[in-house]
Amino acid sequence: MTAIHELSAAELAAAYRRKELSPVEVAKALLARIEALEPDLNAMYLVLAERALDEAAESEARWREGEPLSPLDGVPVTIKDNIATAGTPTPFGTRATDTSVICGVDSPPAARLREAGCVLLGKTTMPDFGMLASGVSSFHGTTRNPWNLERNTSGSSSGAGAAVAARYAPLALGTDIGGSVRLPAAWCGIFALKPSLGRVPIDPPYLGRVAGPMTRTVDDAALLLDELKKPDARDFMALPPDPIAYAPRLERDPAGVRLGLLLDIGAGLPVVPEIRAAVEDAARRFEAAGALVEPVAPFLDADLFRALDLFFRARLAAQLLDLPPERLAGVLPFVRDWAMAAVRASAIELARALAALFEMRRRCQEVANRFDYLLTPTLPIPPFAAEDACPNNDLEQPFAHICFTAPFNQSEQPACSICCGYTSDGMPIGLQIVGRRFDDLGVLQMARIFERIRAPLRPWPLG
Repeated sequence: MTAIHELSAAELAAAYRRKELSPVEVAKALLARIEALEPDLNAMYLVLAERALDEAAESEARWREGEPLSPLDGVPVTIKDNIATAGTPTPFGTRATDTSVICGVDSPPAARLREAGCVLLGKTTMPDFGMLASGVSSFHGTTRNPWNLERNTSGSSSGAGAAVAARYAPLALGTDIGGSVRLPAAWCGIFALKPSLGRVPIDPPYLGRVAGPMTRTVDDAALLLDELKKPDARDFMALPPDPIAYAPRLERDPAGVRLGLLLDIGAGLPVVPEIRAAVEDAARRFEAAGALVEPVAPFLDADLFRALDLFFRARLAAQLLDLPPERLAGVLPFVRDWAMAAVRASAIELARALAALFEMRRRCQEVANRFDYLLTPTLPIPPFAAEDACPNNDLEQPFAHICFTAPFNQSEQPACSICCGYTSDGMPIGLQIVGRRFDDLGVLQMARIFERIRAPLRPWPLG
């Protein structure tokens, strides 16, 4: 029989329906796995064992009566540190936070999962304020990649990515403002979707910031998104409610679909040869399935990325300047030094940076509108050392490796990362699929096609 931790969310729900497994049995098995692996991985900052078993017992009773709350009732999930859950603190990955403050209410995504009957096993780790594409945090310590404990998970949904790859739970919820669900998905070999801005209500909303599913299969991500995208009035930037269920609509014929192959976006780190080869192989597989593939020329530049960097430095610096000195000292020095450099910028420079973000948005959408979807590497490089904040710990260019993901947050387009191969030393490689604004279902459909036509995946790590 397949081990419980290997089962997908869809498989668990089917087993509950057939009364072959119970939510309590599953929760106990996964909590035991977390306990066994956490000393090495450090993917969880808070394990809610007692609460999880209580929720599992309630779900078990609903299944026994034939009245589950949703297709995901009783399915275990982890939620990222910065997504507020009632009864727990929200440290945002940093020692600068006062963790004596306990959340009184669930944030919109957490509320949807509670309403769906999901069993919350606990909260996952992230770097300080989510401002690193790395698994390093002043509060949580270092989160490690299940494929190789010496390698980085990327971030900022670092613990979520590691937890899914380690099979702590089939479902994880992360956030993404520059690549933060897609980047860990790429380096941990899982699937993640960054929805269109406003598709999943959040609180507070912000430019480019979304919450999205992180799973091992596209089917599970669609099931999770169907719950997450239900309306919540707290998000004043949310899209109109979308009543269409995505999970039953994943099948699609790729014949005639126009794909743009983007291997150089115009800035950031160059794509290393083995990642380039894996993405080119993915494009050939789509072509063999009937899609039309055309190369895309670079359309962004270094000045636009410098503007993005300045904007986010200033955004965080404004928060840090409100902290008393003793709490400011708790911020990871790399993050603190990076952000505080923005205090030297003038209001005119920041206004110009914001204008550059709108230009980035314009260019992304202009290119995307020439195709049905874009194919890119999720990351141009393989995972660096687990303890590093960014490539070469370069304080001047900490985000040079997120050049393919961050622009599509600014353009509000849906994008996913799906495993498309492995490096010579066995680390996963991510393929990013980008859709036009609002075409979240289409991105899921293209990912589902690739899931079927890609080469077989390697066994998951850690047994």
